[in-house]
Amino acid sequence: MEEGPVRFDTSGRLLAQERQGDNLAALSVSELSSLLKRTVEDRFGHVRLRGEISGWKRAASGHAYLCLKDDAALIDGVMWKGTAGRLAFAPEDGLDVIVTGKVTTYPGRSKYQIVIDSMELAGEGALMQLFERLKAKLAAEGLFDPARRRPIPMLPRVIGVVTSPTGAVIRDILHRLADRFPSHVLLWPVLVQGEGAAAQVASAVRGFGALPADGPIPRPDVLIVARGGGSIEDLWTFNEEIVVRAVAASSIPVISAVGHETDTTLCDFAADLRAPTPTAAAEMAVPVRAELMAQVAELGARMGRCVSRGIDRSRERLEAQRRLLPRPDVLLDLARQRADELGDRLRRGLAHRLSNARHELANATGALRPALLDARVAHARQTLSATRLTPALLERRLADAHRQFDALWRLAQSLNPDAPLKRGFARVMANGALVRTSTEALAARHVMLKFHDGEIAAVTGGGEETPRAPAATVNATSGAPRSTGGTRARKSDPPPGAQSDLFD
Repeated sequence: MEEGPVRFDTSGRLLAQERQGDNLAALSVSELSSLLKRTVEDRFGHVRLRGEISGWKRAASGHAYLCLKDDAALIDGVMWKGTAGRLAFAPEDGLDVIVTGKVTTYPGRSKYQIVIDSMELAGEGALMQLFERLKAKLAAEGLFDPARRRPIPMLPRVIGVVTSPTGAVIRDILHRLADRFPSHVLLWPVLVQGEGAAAQVASAVRGFGALPADGPIPRPDVLIVARGGGSIEDLWTFNEEIVVRAVAASSIPVISAVGHETDTTLCDFAADLRAPTPTAAAEMAVPVRAELMAQVAELGARMGRCVSRGIDRSRERLEAQRRLLPRPDVLLDLARQRADELGDRLRRGLAHRLSNARHELANATGALRPALLDARVAHARQTLSATRLTPALLERRLADAHRQFDALWRLAQSLNPDAPLKRGFARVMANGALVRTSTEALAARHVMLKFHDGEIAAVTGGGEETPRAPAATVNATSGAPRSTGGTRARKSDPPPGAQSDLFD
C-alpha cells in the first residue's frame, strides 16, 4: 500500500473549523433544550386536553404523575402537590378527564409533558364510570351488606341532622318533625357541595358518634344526612369514599336523605335506611304523635275490656261453684248436734267427778283422828329408843379400819423404788431416764448411779477403742468386790450438767 498525506473533504473533516461567512454557531445540549422549552411553553402556554388517565401515582412529596392517552398518542403529565390536594374527586386509571395546563419539556429525558393546573371529569359518562367503580370497590368490602343495617329507634329522644344550615332542607325537616312528633334536634352545619364538603360531612358524622352518652351535649339516637336535589355533580359529595366510610362506620343509626326520589348516591347504600327526600326522612325518624296517642288509648280500652271480661268470667265461675256447695245451715247441723251431745256429757261428768271428790275427802277426814296420830308417834318413839350406838361397836369398826390401813402402807413400802437402795442396790439413770439393759448403758456413755445416800456420775466403756478391765466396786451390804459391767466412774471428768462426785 502506498503511503501519502491524508486528505479529507469538507464533509468529512476531522476537526471542526469555522468557515468564512458561516454564522451558525454550535449549540450545547442544554442550550437547545432551553430553546425548545421556551418555544413550547410560548406556543402552548395554556391548553385544554382531553384523554384517559393511565399510570396514575402520587409520590411521597404529594405531587402526582400520570399519562393522558387516546387511541393514537400519549403524553406525560404532572400535577403539583397544591393542585392535587384541591381535586374534587380521586383520579384513577381509566377515567376520561379534561385537564387544563401548559405544555413544557423535561430536558433530563428530552421529553415533553403537560403541567396540569386543573382536572375535571369529561362529562357525566365519566362521572358515572367513577361512580360504578367506587360502588363495586366498597361493595366488595362489605360496606353495602344489608346484614349490617340496624333498625331505627321508634321514639328517638334526640335527632342529629347533618346538612347545610341555610338551605330549605333543615326547615322542611324541622317543620315535619314539629307536625308529627316534636323532638330535640341537633344540627351540625356543613357544606353539602363544593371543595371541602365531603370532609365536613364525614367529620360531622364521626363527631356525632364521638359524643358521650352522659355529656353536656346529648348524644343523638338517630342521624339524618340530608341534602336537596341536584345533578350528579351537585350530589357528588355524598359519593365520596370518605363520606361513605364514615356513614358505614357510624355507631348511631343513619338515615340517608340525599336528593330527590330518583337520585341515588353511595351514601344511600351505606346508610341503615334510605329516604327518598329529606321530608320523608323526618317522617321515618319519628311516628305521628296523635296516632300514637290514639293507639295507646285504643290499647288502654282493649286492656280495660280484657280485664272486665276476665272479672265477669271469674264471677260466673264463682257463682257456678257456689251453686255446687251445700247450704251453710246444712253444714252446721251435724256440728250443732255434736256440740249439744258433748255439753250433756260434760255436765254429767262434772257431777260424777264432784261426787267422787267428796267421797275421797270424807275418807281422808275420817283417817285423820287424834288417837291414831298419837299411836303412830308412840310407835316411832319405841323404835328410836331401841336403836342405840354402843362404844364397843365403834371401837371394833375403828380397829378393822386400822388393820386395813397398815396392810395398805406395807404394800406401798414394798413398791417404793428407793427401798432396794438401802439393801445395797443402785439405780442407773441416763438423760433423766431409767437404764434397764447394758446396751442402753453403753449407748448412753454418761450415766448417773443413784445410791440410798447419794449419786455419782459414771462413764461407760462403750465409746473407747481399747477395752479396759472393769473397775471393782464394793457392795454396800456385803463388802465383796463386784463388776460394774463395763462402766467406770470418773471423779475428775463429770459429764456436762451432771452432779459433781460426792467423794471428791
